[in-house]
Amino acid sequence: MGAESRPRATGATNKTARRERAIQTREQEQRQHRRRRLRNAAVLAALLLAVVAGLYAVFDRSGSGQPSAKDYEVGSPGVGQTAPGFSLASSDGGNTSLAALKGKTVLLYFQEGLTCQPCWDQIRDLEKSAAEVKAAGIDQIVSVTTDPADLVARKVKDEALKTPVLSDPDLKVSTAYQTNEYGMMGTSRNGHSFVLVGPDGQIQWRADYGGAPKYTMYVPVDRILTDLNSGRQA
Repeated sequence: MGAESRPRATGATNKTARRERAIQTREQEQRQHRRRRLRNAAVLAALLLAVVAGLYAVFDRSGSGQPSAKDYEVGSPGVGQTAPGFSLASSDGGNTSLAALKGKTVLLYFQEGLTCQPCWDQIRDLEKSAAEVKAAGIDQIVSVTTDPADLVARKVKDEALKTPVLSDPDLKVSTAYQTNEYGMMGTSRNGHSFVLVGPDGQIQWRADYGGAPKYTMYVPVDRILTDLNSGRQA
């Protein structure tokens, strides 16, 4: 009887051992599966974080329409060159010429016009910051668009603005200053350009903010004045 029971016992032992090895193998596979899932989750989280950070950087820089430091071009004519003369129909009636403003420091603001509300908000905020603008040595701000004079005058009235806005429908002045090279609507409209003309008719500073790829249509006034003061050459 004893001899006969040993094989059966050995068989049971082997069966138990196989079962334990199977359990251990299954547990090991489960642990490896969990580790893979955790690793994949960590990689996915890192990728999502990178995407979110990238999107935040893009929108923080350009989604608001505001440029980063020194984020503008300088077109031609530029600093040190004579500002091209002009005489254009003004929103306040009659014509305004650059020659009539000689002796003053004039900030010319070339903007997209009726289709760009941020451009008109720009004028409003410049007017609200009149003290800071004057402290920067600016005697007069004049804006130029390519829209018809009657529509420009109506828009100025609707926005309750005091700044004269000039109509340049044939783009003679805009092309002379090449400000229509910096707009999102091709060359048929201006972008968002500032040209500071000194009392002697020489350009002291220029900033074309509206170029590709950001096509900025609004710049905080403090940024404009900071850029002007740092880049101005009297």
